[in-house]
Amino acid sequence: MPQTQINTITSIVEQKLLNIIAGNDLGDITQELCDFSLQEQNATAEAQGLQPTASSDFVPVLGKTVTYIVACVLINENDEVLMMQEAKESCAGKWYLPAGRMEKGESICEAACREVYEETGLNADMTTLLAIEAAGGSWMRFVLTGHVTGGILKTPAQADNESLQARWVSNIIDLPLRADDILNIIEVGRAYKNRLNSAPQLWHSDILPTKYSHHKNYMRVIAVIRKRATNSLNVLISEKNEYHFPTVELHPQRSLHSTLRKFMIELFGAELPQHRPHGILSVEHSPSAIPYTTDGICLNVLVVFRPPLEEVSLIGKCIWHELSKPLEDKLGRMLSSKNSTIPLNVIR
Repeated sequence: MPQTQINTITSIVEQKLLNIIAGNDLGDITQELCDFSLQEQNATAEAQGLQPTASSDFVPVLGKTVTYIVACVLINENDEVLMMQEAKESCAGKWYLPAGRMEKGESICEAACREVYEETGLNADMTTLLAIEAAGGSWMRFVLTGHVTGGILKTPAQADNESLQARWVSNIIDLPLRADDILNIIEVGRAYKNRLNSAPQLWHSDILPTKYSHHKNYMRVIAVIRKRATNSLNVLISEKNEYHFPTVELHPQRSLHSTLRKFMIELFGAELPQHRPHGILSVEHSPSAIPYTTDGICLNVLVVFRPPLEEVSLIGKCIWHELSKPLEDKLGRMLSSKNSTIPLNVIR
């Protein structure tokens, strides 16, 4: 490849990667920039004698085809967690984090702030995502943290349909919980809040969803690998129509791990090299400008390959691109810590 072309790729690729790491969106994902659409996934399934389980024209719409949940881990200076007591008949009297379904027209942060206010009486600003949980490609829970900016803590006298009361709690396990699925994310929230007292360089920076509206749900894969000969870090680039990070449309009936694996098989073949998702670098979401027509999301996922580049064969229209030393060092530091990205927890 001529040096001028290599320089062009380097400029395009590295600026896009820096934008993702900084939590900025990369703009629209058109049909030309999606490497494995639902239509192509269905065609692959049919070629294998399998019946497709999702329509090729699936569009994510809140309240109809997808469910997005927000949950908030807010911790005060006394290491107490903000909890609310449920009013719903199915779990009345039990305790849980401020959480609930996103509503039409809301961004992720707007939904989180609304839930905190409705269920606890407090105003809050969100500062970062803590984790993302997914069950299939059509149910996701976004866990956020932030800080309280005002309001009055809800008392039993102010009980309503949203909650019976709210309380700052130091020992969560002393409460009758609606479910114990919040225990792990509370510990993540505490560790994030206390990171400045331990090893802040091992943690991701404050990352909130960037407000960009996508028509479909996508996973953009930032796959990296070491070259044995030079120990250089390389990133996978799709050459389909223009240079971009490989992108797959999320299958609404499959887990995110399953969608990722099938996509990797398309790129590397059935003898898939050992790899693992390191975590989420950033999230892109905003309600559609035309109200209630789409609530598409793009998850930018960092994927790490274990074998060296020399032992990995590509069958898809992709190439490995060697990163410049400054960006290699930056990404290398992220790879050295599990807390440098937002964890993606797939619920089966």
